[in-house]
Amino acid sequence: MSDQPKKIMIPPPGVPVIPFFNWGGMRALYVKEVKRFFKVQLQTIWAPAIQTLLYLVVFTVALGSGDRQVMGHPFASFIAPGLIMMGMMQNAYANASFSLLVGKMQGTIVDYLMPPLSTGEVLTALVGASVTRAILVGFAVWLAMAFWPGVDVTPVHPLAMIWFGIMGSLMLSLFGVLTSIWADKFDHAAAIQNFVIGPLSLLSGTFYSVEALHAGFQTVSHLNPFFYVISGFRYGFLGITDSPILIGAVALLVVNLALIAISYTALDKGWKIKS
Repeated sequence: MSDQPKKIMIPPPGVPVIPFFNWGGMRALYVKEVKRFFKVQLQTIWAPAIQTLLYLVVFTVALGSGDRQVMGHPFASFIAPGLIMMGMMQNAYANASFSLLVGKMQGTIVDYLMPPLSTGEVLTALVGASVTRAILVGFAVWLAMAFWPGVDVTPVHPLAMIWFGIMGSLMLSLFGVLTSIWADKFDHAAAIQNFVIGPLSLLSGTFYSVEALHAGFQTVSHLNPFFYVISGFRYGFLGITDSPILIGAVALLVVNLALIAISYTALDKGWKIKS
């Protein structure tokens, strides 16, 4: 046996050390983003869950009295899936719209630009962490509603629930990344939350059936992508829907692919980040 130390092969200049996909680096960024929001989980997970549960209590007391039913189901069970999905989407946006924005404001954006990570790896880690937060919030809300009297949140079509839950969380995560790239201060991100995300969420059929609206308002509702998320997610729990499930599933996939392309291009070009 030779006692001579083994030679360490160092690739010549210009030859990448990580030739294909930097799984380790992407995982490190993902874990960093998850730890960032999980460190303050009382604010980022449990507070949104309690707030969503309060929506259920208030709207059930105000509008669900007298054994009111919507589309053949008790009012509380009808609005519960939409509230879960609404909480997931809003928190996916909140998480994704924070990371790059706070980096730009605090001058730590170099932490995202300097590591040996490709644009796709950075985008995957940021979006993955936001979807993780959305799932945790959704699970916390579902768990609380499962023990709430008069509410049935037992999944009937688990695959539909998973598909629309992931598609909705992914859509808002990508929208949050775009917002964090575009915004220069927290007021910009809050404006999108208050004047775009909030109204689209409340007008998505969470608290009512779109079939009860005037034909003109039904048309407007069908142009709202949030409507397909809420309707499809509700179908996963109750087996009822006021929109074509297949059309909604495909439409959300197309929207998310478009958002991925736009987010990737903006991040790759360094728009409002590297300049």
